[in-house]
Amino acid sequence: MRVVVLGAGSLGSLLAGSLAGTRADVTLLGRASDHVERVRDRGLEIARPDGSEQTVPLDVATDGAAASDADLLVVCVKSYDTNEAVASVAPHLDGADVLTLQNGLGNAETTAEHVPRERVIAGTTSHGATLEGAGRVRHAGRGNTTIGRYFAANDAGVTAAAECLTAAGIETTVVEDAESAVWTKVLVNAGINAATALARVPNGALVDTESGERVLRRAVEEGVAVARAEGVGVPDDVVERTREVAERTATNRSSMRQDTERGGRTEIEALNGELARRAADHGIAAPVNETLADLVRLAEEG
Repeated sequence: MRVVVLGAGSLGSLLAGSLAGTRADVTLLGRASDHVERVRDRGLEIARPDGSEQTVPLDVATDGAAASDADLLVVCVKSYDTNEAVASVAPHLDGADVLTLQNGLGNAETTAEHVPRERVIAGTTSHGATLEGAGRVRHAGRGNTTIGRYFAANDAGVTAAAECLTAAGIETTVVEDAESAVWTKVLVNAGINAATALARVPNGALVDTESGERVLRRAVEEGVAVARAEGVGVPDDVVERTREVAERTATNRSSMRQDTERGGRTEIEALNGELARRAADHGIAAPVNETLADLVRLAEEG
């Protein structure tokens, strides 16, 4: 399978580097940067959760034309870059499936503005990754990955994509309701990311303290009400699932915390911000998500 990974951040680099160790023909497509140049010249260094390290040769590109022969495009850019990134690549795609493994709501819909809806696959992953410097990524933790057609029934293309990722060590399950899976991941992120970013605490602090527990629970419960108002089925135990993720990743710094600590832009608009907006559309009170979103916006502006 010919795979192009769009987005040379932490997750995109990890996926591309993992795929490079399989029979897949893979290219990492990203903006020109020291990281991309280092990978082109010296390969990608990957530090694994078990302490092992490897350097894998990896084809990299900065021109969207590199996707012209892809069977699968995996979108790993930040949610706020989805429109521009997919638009720049779409003219070069010729029948490729497009898999979004991004955080937040709206990525599948934005992708479908540029490629046929029936080719859009949406997924979630709990694998953690951190860029430790140019040419080096740390695989911070393993987790579940799910994918499925967002606007159509699953088919052989989805199965092939799942098998390709699984062969790379990213064990992937095909799900029938990709929308529910995406929403569930959004609720987990809404309960963890903003709070840990603002408080500058590891994920585990949200289940080790009463204040953390309250923020997590209320943010997720508000999100569940929004999901149900939108007609999306999410698990009844999603609060407990969020707590379990926080416990399992207790020592991790959330991606949003990493963004705020380096003064970067966050994905708050696609997470708590989007939940608050949709809550308002449905006349649902979502004060915790609204406040978390406003505080992260304030931190970004500062």
